[in-house]
Amino acid sequence: MAHLSEIFSRRGIVHRLRQPRNLLVYGHDVVMAFAAFLAAFFLRLGPDFLSDRPDVIHMAATFAGVAAVTYLFTGLYRHVWEYVSAKDAVNILRTSTIVVLVFLPAWFFVARLETLPRSLPFISWFLLVSFLAGPRLFYRMLKDRHARGIAVAPDATPILLVGAGPEAEHFIRQPSSSYRIVGMTTARGDRVGQVIQGVEVLGRNGDLVKIVGDLDAKGLRPEKLILVGRDIPGTTVQQLLGLAAEAGCKLERVRTGDDNNLKPQPIDIEDLLGRPQSNLDRVAMAAMIRRQRILVTGAGGSIGAELVHQICEAGPAHITLLDNGEFNLYSIDMAVRQRYGALSCATILADVRDDGRMKDIIAREKPDIVFHAAALKHVPMVELNPLEGLLTNAIGARNIADACVAAGVKAVVMISTDKAVNPSNVMGASKRVAEIYCQAMDLRGLGTRFITVRFGNVLGSAGSVVPLFQKQLEAGGPLTVTHPDIERFFMTVHEAVELVLQAAALGQGREDDQGAIYVLDMGAPIKVIDLAQQMISLAGKKPGIDIAIQVTGLRPGEKLSEELFHGQEPPVTTDMAGVLIARPRSVDHAIIAAKLAALDDACRRRDEAAALALTADLVPELRRNPAIPHKAHLKVIK
Repeated sequence: MAHLSEIFSRRGIVHRLRQPRNLLVYGHDVVMAFAAFLAAFFLRLGPDFLSDRPDVIHMAATFAGVAAVTYLFTGLYRHVWEYVSAKDAVNILRTSTIVVLVFLPAWFFVARLETLPRSLPFISWFLLVSFLAGPRLFYRMLKDRHARGIAVAPDATPILLVGAGPEAEHFIRQPSSSYRIVGMTTARGDRVGQVIQGVEVLGRNGDLVKIVGDLDAKGLRPEKLILVGRDIPGTTVQQLLGLAAEAGCKLERVRTGDDNNLKPQPIDIEDLLGRPQSNLDRVAMAAMIRRQRILVTGAGGSIGAELVHQICEAGPAHITLLDNGEFNLYSIDMAVRQRYGALSCATILADVRDDGRMKDIIAREKPDIVFHAAALKHVPMVELNPLEGLLTNAIGARNIADACVAAGVKAVVMISTDKAVNPSNVMGASKRVAEIYCQAMDLRGLGTRFITVRFGNVLGSAGSVVPLFQKQLEAGGPLTVTHPDIERFFMTVHEAVELVLQAAALGQGREDDQGAIYVLDMGAPIKVIDLAQQMISLAGKKPGIDIAIQVTGLRPGEKLSEELFHGQEPPVTTDMAGVLIARPRSVDHAIIAAKLAALDDACRRRDEAAALALTADLVPELRRNPAIPHKAHLKVIK
């Protein structure tokens, strides 16, 4: 018995049974087992079976005892009755079968089964299933009836659900007096005309305008269209947003993942860029971080802060936050200490340009993995201040790389950008120099792996177009676009960092890909002017009518389109969706190190001409673009 108690304790069973609700359900199910066995004898032998067979009580008690132990292992008592489902039914069938199969040999040792009617095991199994499932189903029906009977407020908002899957069914079963569901639409033609929880599927998603018109004629016009479902592509959301605008309705969405919060929320810009979820190897990602010492440069920036949060979730042994911006560093430090109070954390205000300081910090902190996210990334700002961009992005990356090799760091993950491919500006060229140096260091095989990850624009990052558009919207417009044909790759910060971690885990396990650059699959590029129009629509305004869009002309260093691969970097697929490899254009380490030393000297001497000449030598494909005013300067786009 002591051994059995130890097993229960280790599995957490004792702790769960201390919860009143679990204990009540467990007791109910044990009583049901006792009752099912007695009822089986009643059906088999008639109402006088107890007077003829006094041993039945002992048999029923044994049956209930076997059931009591079985429940502990199958966890039947943990299932919430109001959400009983097909999975619960399968567990009831499995549990009942185990109880009968265990009871038979147990009673064989007691009485050789001589007094047990042959049909009793089958009858008792059927009754046990019924006695366990019946109360659960009845309770579920009561809850559903209560839910459907919730009074709808006279001013309840009429809504039309877009989607007729399990998420829609769950939304209907968790009603609110604030909403009145007038129907639903579906992407599947075979669902049209069917009824889910009393709500009819009125038609297909593409017929939304007609469906809304028909409802309006019946006095049931919906004010909102509520999108329900998982992993909905951004193109689908864009189409539905256009249909909603045409129908004169607002489009909102129920966020999946939190069953306790089914309140519809406005569509945001990330929904418009949604892609199918990548099949990430989260086990490998977590294993890479767990119980390791991690250092993140640029920890207070957009990418750095999200890196810190996802790394902390994986349970590192220690994390070092390094940034040159006091407020950003303070903010991420406070966030980490509030959310991960028990985590060992160091916060260091320092500049990656300072070679000696970097060596000292990395030697003292002893990180296993360094994520280098510190950078100046605003293209026009770096064009105006090229020496600052070169010092931070190129020299800073060299300083981090050298310090990591000197300290014996296992891996360095360098964050790069699509602007490093055929750069037209100093920012892109400086990041390409950083790529070249890290590739050369990786090819040396000194024991430190250098994993370079390249991707495009991140939604909402500091200095990016989305926050600018949001501020312009708040001010009543206009939204400014530099060229009507300019397009960019976009990715959410959460998605980008997940793929950075995936690439890092992948890179550490691929010794044959030394010097390669891991490129995140950004999907198709998006025209910035389309993004502006969509953001205006999301704000409930009409582009070109309520809010103007103005073309201002290309800025210095700006290209119409960005690229993820150079012509000499043929992309190679990996076994991980969302991550590609660009084969290295290798440069001898001694050559690149000497040129970087000269670049460092020129920058610190403030010799801009010499620094730019060295940059052009390091990145021969650099073609700096001057500002190109557009002939439709400040023209309103409709």
